[in-house]
Amino acid sequence: MIAQVSAQVIGQVSGQVSPPFLELQGIRKAYPGVVALNSVSLAVRPGEVIGLVGENGAGKSTLMKVLGGVVAPDAGTIRTDGAAHAALTVSAAMACGIAFVHQELNLFENLDVAANVFIGREPLRGGFLKLVDTKLLHQRVRPFLERLGCDFGPEAPIDELSLAQRQLVEIAKALSLKARLVIMDEPTSSLTMAETDRLLRVIAGLKADGVSVVFISHRLGEVERCAERVVVLRDGSVAGELPREAISHVAMIRLMIGRELKGSYTAPARPPGTEALGVVNASTSAHPGKAVNLSVRAGEILGLAGLVGSGRTELARALFGIDRLQGGSVHVGGVPLVGDGIDGKGVKGVKGSKGGGAGGPRAAIERGLYLVPEDRKRAGLLQDVSVAENISLPNLRAYARRGLVAVDAERANAERQKKSLDIRVPKVSTAAGTLSGGNQQKVVLAKWLAMSPRVMILDEPTRGIDVGSKNDIYALLRSLADAGVAILMISSDMEEVIGVCDRIAVMHEGRIAGLLERPQFSEHNVLRLAVGAAPAREVEIPETTTAERT
Repeated sequence: MIAQVSAQVIGQVSGQVSPPFLELQGIRKAYPGVVALNSVSLAVRPGEVIGLVGENGAGKSTLMKVLGGVVAPDAGTIRTDGAAHAALTVSAAMACGIAFVHQELNLFENLDVAANVFIGREPLRGGFLKLVDTKLLHQRVRPFLERLGCDFGPEAPIDELSLAQRQLVEIAKALSLKARLVIMDEPTSSLTMAETDRLLRVIAGLKADGVSVVFISHRLGEVERCAERVVVLRDGSVAGELPREAISHVAMIRLMIGRELKGSYTAPARPPGTEALGVVNASTSAHPGKAVNLSVRAGEILGLAGLVGSGRTELARALFGIDRLQGGSVHVGGVPLVGDGIDGKGVKGVKGSKGGGAGGPRAAIERGLYLVPEDRKRAGLLQDVSVAENISLPNLRAYARRGLVAVDAERANAERQKKSLDIRVPKVSTAAGTLSGGNQQKVVLAKWLAMSPRVMILDEPTRGIDVGSKNDIYALLRSLADAGVAILMISSDMEEVIGVCDRIAVMHEGRIAGLLERPQFSEHNVLRLAVGAAPAREVEIPETTTAERT
């Protein structure tokens, strides 16, 4: 590693560019009915940060699987330090210094940091007893944590670490394997802005140490900040490369989708109507004693911003009835779901309501209040079930004939939603888990849109989705709002909140710190409210809602 860094520094001083230690040349990989990679070439030099971008389905994942030895290419050559290979195995890729930090982290939560870093490679003592030498293990791990600036030690339990800290553990594991290339797949998708800044500093540190990074992300602003070079994939081929001086949102998007995108904000077709969702003095178990007052009007998109831990997701779960409200009331169309004497005992006149956070999910569904959850894979979809069955699942009674689901009616509805939302899937009988992230999200939306929503709560609706699919979802949300649906959109993406919403409510430690109208929109104002400070311009802090006064 020291020799590699020295060679890179010498090359920089002499004005020479270090030769690549890893090259993919003419890589092709086809599956039945689709060419995933078509003559793709990529070179990686020591200490280089490469941004790899493209729409979902462009071939990024397949290319990385080829690089990691998980998938063998049908054609092409892989060169490592000049040696040619038709394909790599997983062990050969690791021996070449290729390491992954996956979007879905692979850590053992019942073990500590050190055990995870050296899993399967622990130093042993006690002869034939083969006991783990815990003291030596911690000594070996500590330098890697210090190198990454970690604020936790090797003895820290994994289940007590935040997501950002767990990612640092994964990077420490890669460094312990003497990684020369670390591939990061959507590493910031669940991080706060502060945690993202910290990760980008870690990447800069890896670069300074001569470790190369392939940074895969749909957040183009982060790619622009950290990448020296951007490689863009489109439909399985390299659509182009951008050197550092040419990297910009516009240039990346143009190569990704072959066209320029319009600005994301579209003004509503008409002024918002009356209050559709009213939240009065509502508190959740995450922040007991902290009251939320909120009003979402028919025909508007209200953004809900805030730092991780501010209580946004907990509020969404309680409004939908997954979790029980600790106090307060929730109204849909001026009629209470919970509170005002009901409080967890169900909703008067709603059959099957059994209480819960807001009278239970069934009561919320009966009233037209729907939730698109943050984790679409675990909470929004049944991965092994078909697209058609996922779409019909919340409303099976509508497709029932004598107690049995009418498959023809179910399929016909799915075909309508597929066409309406442009869900890119060959057949509605295809398992939902095989779709790209953007198309999975459209399936989650489709199951609610088929039921004529009155209020929709969307928690991180575009997380892990490419820019093309994001624009489709933004356009869909605006069309829903123009049709009179009230939309509450929770998002950690600042550009998204500012670019899509009509108003922004900002949460801080379990309460609404303030409301911003469009003339007040700025990252500065949102951040100041998110940390509990007053914004640059005076904003409204709600005390009551229409529902409270009725």
